[in-house]
Amino acid sequence: QVQVVESGGGLVQAGGSLRLSCTTSGFTFRLYDMGWFRQAPGNEREFVASINRSGTTTNYADSVKGRFTISRDNVKNTLNLQMNGLKPEDTAIYFCAAGKTIATAIGPEGQGVGSWGQGTQVTVSS
Repeated sequence: QVQVVESGGGLVQAGGSLRLSCTTSGFTFRLYDMGWFRQAPGNEREFVASINRSGTTTNYADSVKGRFTISRDNVKNTLNLQMNGLKPEDTAIYFCAAGKTIATAIGPEGQGVGSWGQGTQVTVSS
């Protein structure tokens, strides 16, 4: 059974940093593309970043480019999101996403996502 579990969320002041992690099990992590999405109150879920299975290709939403860094550890089966320069508009629940099938790319509309985590809350105060 595929499991993805996020951690690392919390409350931080604007300009601060947080590091989210996603631990996984139930599938061969190193063969799947992964991603991060977020959902703010009253908004639809939106794409944050994605990474291919080898970690050589990353994509970011324009709103986080230059501030967030997605990375993965294919030995520890873990996905990470380093968030620097946080802004109040980054406040949201952040979700880890696993690809639907081996090597399926994750698109900005959630295409290719096969499994979602439960999410971790990130709150940025002004």
